[in-house]
Amino acid sequence: MAAEKVAPRLEDQWRDILSVHARTMCEIDRELHPHGLGASDFEVLDILASGTATAGPDSDSHTSTGTGRGPVEQCRVQNIADRVHLSQSALSRLIGRLEKEGLVERSVCQEDRRGVWVALTGKGRDLHSEVRPLQRAVLARMLAKG
Repeated sequence: MAAEKVAPRLEDQWRDILSVHARTMCEIDRELHPHGLGASDFEVLDILASGTATAGPDSDSHTSTGTGRGPVEQCRVQNIADRVHLSQSALSRLIGRLEKEGLVERSVCQEDRRGVWVALTGKGRDLHSEVRPLQRAVLARMLAKG
C-alpha cells in the first residue's frame, strides 16, 4: 500500500522532468532555427567543440592537424552516440547534414575501417561560438523555471 502512495509522486516527478525537457528542446529549436540548427545539431557541435566525447585516457579520440586552424579534436561517432539521445541511424543522418553544410568533417578510422571520425570544421567552430550563448541563455531561462 505504501508503494501506491509513492508511485503517483514519482510519476508526477518523472512527467515534470519530461515536460521541462520537451519545453527546453522546443525553445532551443526556436532560438537556433534562424541559424540553421536544431537542438540536436547544436548538441553534436557542442560535444565536438568541448571535447567531451572522450571517455578517458583509453578513449577513441585524438588530435590531428586540420585545415590550418590549429589542432582539431576528432572523436568517433560511437563516442558521440553515447552522449546524445539519438539512435545510431538518426545520428548518422544528422552528421551527414552537418557535413553537407560544411560544419563537420568525417573520415574513416585507419586502424579500424568500421570506425568513423568526426571533427568540427572552422565554419562549424565559428557557428558553435556564435550560437552557444543563445543556447546557454535558453537553458538558464528554462531550467530556472523548473
